[in-house]
Amino acid sequence: MYTDSLKQGANNAPHKSLYHALGLTEEEIRRPLVGIVSSYNEIVPGHLNVDKIVEAVKMGVAMAGGTPIVFPAIAVCDGIAMGHVGMKYSLVTRDLIADSTEAMVMAHGFDALVMVPNCDKNVPGLLMAAARLNLPTVFVSGGPMLAGRIDGKKTSLSSIFEAVGAFNAGKITEEKLCEYEQKTCPTCGSCSGMYTANSMNCLTEAIGMGLRGNGTIHAVYSSRIELAKHAGMAVMELLRKNIRARDIMTKDAIENALVVDMALGCSTNSMLHLPAIAHECGFDIDLDIANKISERTPNLCHLAPAGRVYMEDLNEAGGVYAVMKELTKKDLLHLDCMTVTGRTIGENIADATNLDREVIRPIEEPYSTTGGIAVLKGNLAPEGSVVKRSAVAPEMLVHEGPAKVFDCEEDAQAAINAGKIVAGDVVVIRYEGPKGGPGMREMLNPTSSIMGMGLGNSVALITDGRFSGATRGACVGHITPEAASGGLIALVRDGDRIRIDIPGHRIDLLISEQEIEERKKDFVLPKKELSGYLKRYAEQVSGGAYGAIINK
Repeated sequence: MYTDSLKQGANNAPHKSLYHALGLTEEEIRRPLVGIVSSYNEIVPGHLNVDKIVEAVKMGVAMAGGTPIVFPAIAVCDGIAMGHVGMKYSLVTRDLIADSTEAMVMAHGFDALVMVPNCDKNVPGLLMAAARLNLPTVFVSGGPMLAGRIDGKKTSLSSIFEAVGAFNAGKITEEKLCEYEQKTCPTCGSCSGMYTANSMNCLTEAIGMGLRGNGTIHAVYSSRIELAKHAGMAVMELLRKNIRARDIMTKDAIENALVVDMALGCSTNSMLHLPAIAHECGFDIDLDIANKISERTPNLCHLAPAGRVYMEDLNEAGGVYAVMKELTKKDLLHLDCMTVTGRTIGENIADATNLDREVIRPIEEPYSTTGGIAVLKGNLAPEGSVVKRSAVAPEMLVHEGPAKVFDCEEDAQAAINAGKIVAGDVVVIRYEGPKGGPGMREMLNPTSSIMGMGLGNSVALITDGRFSGATRGACVGHITPEAASGGLIALVRDGDRIRIDIPGHRIDLLISEQEIEERKKDFVLPKKELSGYLKRYAEQVSGGAYGAIINK
C-alpha cells in the first residue's frame, strides 16, 4: 500500500499525528485509506442525494476492511447554467475536476478511490483523473431522475425547454407552461432522458469502471444505496488484486464505449469526453473511428429526446448490460476487457436479458442499421463536426438552405423568438467554440425553441459550440476549426447556401474557392476581453474535434 510509506517508522510520526487529529484510530490508520470523491452539493438536482450514496460507499469500504475518507469535487448543473454566461463554465469544469482530484489524491497518498459523480462534466472529469492516477478505482453515480408526467405522457428536461418555444409561438398557454415547470423534473437525479450525464454514467458500465446498473438504477431507488455499498466493497477487492484504472480503461474498452454509445444513441458530448479520457489513458482516438464504428453498429434505443422512453424504461428493460448482450450477437464488443468486478465484460453480461424489445430493439430489428452519432466533414468542418443522427427527422438527414448567421447564442435566440427564422433556413451560431466562447456553450435554448415552434422538420442549426444531450433535430456541433481559430464558419454570410448530408458525412458551404479566398483577405478576428479561468482555458484548449483537451 502506498500509504504505508506515510504510516511506518519514526520519521512518519508527524503524518500519524495528523491522522489522529482526524479522529482515526490506530486500527483505521493501519487499514488501506480509500479516498471517496464526493460531488455532493445543494444546487445540482443530480447531486442532491449524493451524500446518501457516499455514506453507503463508506459503509461498503469499511465492511470490506478499508478506511473511507471523503473529499469533494465540484459540479455544474448544465440545465441551470443554460442560456447565459454560466454555460461558459460547464465544459471548463471537466478539467478543473480532473486537476483538483489529482492534486488531492497525490497530496494525501490514497491507496484506492471510489468516485461518486453524476451530472454532465463531473463524470468525464473524474474518469480523466482516474486514468491519470491509475489506482484501483470504482465509479458509482447518484443515479437518474424519474420521468415527469403531463397529460398522461412522460416528460423530461427537453420537454420544458421545448414548451418554452411552444409558448413563445402561441401554441400553449401560460398555465400549461407553468404545469410543465412544476411537473417536468419530479425527483432528484440526473435528468431522465439520454442526456450527457446519463450517457456518461451508462458508458462507465461499458468501459468497465462502474458496476451493473450504475447508469440506470434511479436516484430514489433503494437499490442505488445497495449498489453504492457494493461499490465500496468492490474497490477493496480491486486493491487486493492490484487491478488499476488503466488495466480497465484500455483502447479496447474505449472502443466498447463507442459501440455502446452508438447503440444507445448517447449525447454528442460523448464525442468530446471519450477522446479526452483516452488521452489521459495514454492513447488518442480521432473522430474518424466514430464513423467506422457507427457504420457497423445498429442503433437499438430511442430514449428521450430521440423517442418517448426514459431511463426508468431502460432500467426495467435490462439496462446497459442487456444492450451489450444484444451487441454480442454481431460480435461488436471486446469481451475480454477487465472490469471493476474483477471479471471480464463477457463474464459480466453472460446472464443479461433484454426484457423489453420495444425499449431495447433486438439487433435484428434496430431503429437503424447505423449508430446514433455521425461525424461530418467538408469545407465547413475539415477536421470534423458531430450530429446526433438518431434524433434527426428523416426528411432532415439531407438538407440545403440559406444561412442565417449569428455571432453568439443570444443573438440567435432573439431572432428565433422574433420569428425571423423560417422553414428551410440553416441557423449558424459561431464564436461559441472551446476557444471562442470560451467554454463551448450548449445550444439547448435555440434548438428547443426551433422544435417547440414546429420548425424541427425544416430548419437546421450548426455551430462551433455544442449541444445538450436534450437537443434533437438537425443540429450539427463541434465544427472544427472553430471561428475563433479562423475556421471557414467565420466567413459565412447571410444567404450563403449550406448543404448538410448526414448519411454522406458531409457539411459544406456552397461558395467558390475564389470567393473564400476573397473573404479571407477582409477577415478580422473579433477580440474578447477575458480574465480569470476562462482566459487561461481559451489560451490552452484544443478544438472540439479533438475533445477540447487542455494543452494537447
